[in-house]
Order: sequence, then C-alpha cells, then structure tokens
Amino acid sequence: MATNKDLTKLPGHVAIIMDGNGRWARLRGLPRVMGHKEGVKAVRSVVRQARELGISVLTLYAFSSENWGRPRDEVNALMDLLYNYLESELDELLGNKIALKAIGEIEKLPDRVRKYLEETIKKTSVNKEMILNLALSYGGRAEIVRAAKVLAERCLRGEICPEDIDEGSFAGCLYTAGLPDPDLIIRTSGEERLSNFLLYQAAYAEIYITPTLWPDFGRDDFMAALYEYQKRERRFGLTAEQIS
Repeated sequence: MATNKDLTKLPGHVAIIMDGNGRWARLRGLPRVMGHKEGVKAVRSVVRQARELGISVLTLYAFSSENWGRPRDEVNALMDLLYNYLESELDELLGNKIALKAIGEIEKLPDRVRKYLEETIKKTSVNKEMILNLALSYGGRAEIVRAAKVLAERCLRGEICPEDIDEGSFAGCLYTAGLPDPDLIIRTSGEERLSNFLLYQAAYAEIYITPTLWPDFGRDDFMAALYEYQKRERRFGLTAEQIS
C-alpha cells in the first residue's frame, strides 16, 4: 500500500467536493439517505488518511446553500447525519489533535446542530496537527458578496478608503480568512464543475476529477489524487523556466 514516503510533495490544503451519494443509492435501488449514510463512512476514512499523511487542512463540501432546496425529508436526514457525525467523532478529533472549523451561513443550521457544531469547534480549537474544515450552508458567490459588503461598510464608517482594498484585505473578509488557499480540489462522481465551491480561493488550485462516487471513495482513490498532484507543475502565472 502506498504511504507518505512515496510522495515527494504533499498539498498543504486539500478540498473535496463530495459528490455522488444519491447516484450511489439509486444504482442499488436504495433511498438517497442510504447514500448519504455511506458517504459519512468515506468522510471518516479520508479524514484519518489526511491526518496520517500530514496534510494541514482538509476542507469538505458537506452541504451547499443550494442544498436547502432539496426535499425536506432529505434535508432533515442530512442534518441528523451531521449531528451524529459530530457526536461520534469528537473523541477521535481530540485524540488526533484535529481542530474542527466550519465555513458558510452556519446560523441557518437547526439550533441543536449549530450549537453542537459550535461546541465541537470550541473543544477542538486547541488542536494544532490538522484542520478539518466543513463547508456547511456554503456558497462561493454568497461568500464573495458578503466580503464585499463587509468592506463597503468599513468604507462607510471611515475605517478604510476604497484605495486600501486589495486581495489581502478582501481575502481577510472571506469565511476562510486565516486559512491557506486550497492546493488541490478533488471532485468525485465525474462531474466537471466547481458547483459554487471556494470560487475565490480556487484561483490557482489544481483540480482532480474522479468518476468514483463519494461513498466508494477510499484510501487508494485518495492516493491516486495525491499522485496526480505530484505530476502537476504549479506556475502561478510564471513560466516553467522561472519556476525551475
């Protein structure tokens, strides 16, 4: 089995669009919620593997702002799964020194889920080995608009001038303030789009698409994405000669 010794350069921040739970269930003649339940197992596996490999930040697109438009029964089931995941994984997060963070309109989550999420974030905040960042009720466009409003309000209060606004100050108003931009974005299920995920932060991220449905995404799939990342030449607008 591949290990971190086989990797010459690890991405510091990996973000994953976890797609395909519904299709996984449909292919097996099961209710969609069963796909989501299996997807939780994949989450547990990839978090453990990222920690073992020494990846600093793992961001998981768990629930988009658009997902609120799904059938109520499915949304309720997803909220229950989130609550149960937080409850079951707290000891492991603490034991592995993983800090939990969340980005998105957290205030829209059901009260019991939001409160438990906030408690888990607080309890794990002292952990320094890895950050598990959950995107919940998250939308990239809304995040950008929110940041623009924050800066506009500061201008109106006279705290800053429009000329003071640059990429750094703008990034500081995003949900991800303080976190590095993703180096690698993985999307499962074969779809080739960002789906409103980390639109600003993904400017220079390497993107890896796999046909594997999220519930089937295992250790070998994760390693395949990391091996592909090894082959990429990240130039950030420069020439290959300048990088070398």
